[in-house]
Amino acid sequence: MAGIYIHIPFCRKACHYCNFHFSTGLGQMERMLGCLERELVLRQEEMQGHGIQSIYLGGGTPSLLSSEMLESLLRCIHMHYHIEGNAECTLEANPDDLSAAKLKELAEAGVNRLSIGIQSLDDSALAWMNRSHNAAQALQCLKDASEAGFDNVSVDMIYGLPQLGLDAWREQLKRVAEMGVQHLSAYCLTVEDKTVLGTRVRKGLEADIDEEAAAEQFEYLVNDLIALGFEQYEVSNFARAQRYSLHNSSYWQEKRYIGIGPSSHSYSTGMRSWNIANNARYMASIERDELPCEREVLSRKDSYNECLMTGLRTKWGIDLKEIHRRFDLDFEQLHREKIRLLQDAGLAVLRGHRFRLTAAGFFRADGIASDFFILDP
Repeated sequence: MAGIYIHIPFCRKACHYCNFHFSTGLGQMERMLGCLERELVLRQEEMQGHGIQSIYLGGGTPSLLSSEMLESLLRCIHMHYHIEGNAECTLEANPDDLSAAKLKELAEAGVNRLSIGIQSLDDSALAWMNRSHNAAQALQCLKDASEAGFDNVSVDMIYGLPQLGLDAWREQLKRVAEMGVQHLSAYCLTVEDKTVLGTRVRKGLEADIDEEAAAEQFEYLVNDLIALGFEQYEVSNFARAQRYSLHNSSYWQEKRYIGIGPSSHSYSTGMRSWNIANNARYMASIERDELPCEREVLSRKDSYNECLMTGLRTKWGIDLKEIHRRFDLDFEQLHREKIRLLQDAGLAVLRGHRFRLTAAGFFRADGIASDFFILDP
């Protein structure tokens, strides 16, 4: 099974914290759409023999696409790839784009899962982030999505905001959960280079992230969502009734996927590639029928380290038998003392041939995984 990611590199305005690749100049959208479809055609052989179980339109802001653009793009995918009958088709959206009419158009085009970037239910925080919606629009779009028949809705939220108090954070989680969403992704605010926030922090105009407050918010995030009927199946992702994101799970479980569009990444066993993060150069290359990407063959060390980094972020952890088969390493024997210390600290569990982190260990997942890395080639 495999997935297709399509990057829509346009936004109406730039959020102050975001370092994803996008442009606020919308004049090239139709030309870009033609190039995305052309890249899909050029790369169809990469997925020969693989059923597509997930299509994910990310960005950027895919909800900027007109219904005609979206229908054309999805039609192209179905013409050139084998799409499984129960495939998940996700579209990232901003609340202010999701009118009742727009939701109807999305459903008719074949979108069956929404990922809505709410981020906060505090209007002052949304203004500080330079978001284009307010809290009332966010809640209304969730109501409208449910009434439009969408029964697989995910919401993005951000914690670690400088003005976010613990009580306010917990109330926001409760209000979103009460809207009946099936999935919630929560990310800690990060200060990235080449963003407005990064510049302000560097100049001393904004405080850096309060790591202690963020850690406390993460702890309540996990506990409160579990109490509200969610399962934490990945560090930042929570689902009701096992409504996991099939597409994102393909990243964490090392399944094959291709990325279409500028800045998008692709993966197949032992190989990673990525497209150029420049709209003009991407389109010029595609229009010459040339793929504007770089490729990297993963070394045994890189494959092993990536396997640990992604696997330990999930509730499934890593399969020690699979580690032995792929890398000829006895993980338990090599790391017996580290495993014992983590278990004694309540950060990890080893049961049979499965090694996974606990909820407490998730907040330190990347650091714990790196302690098991192979450092030599």
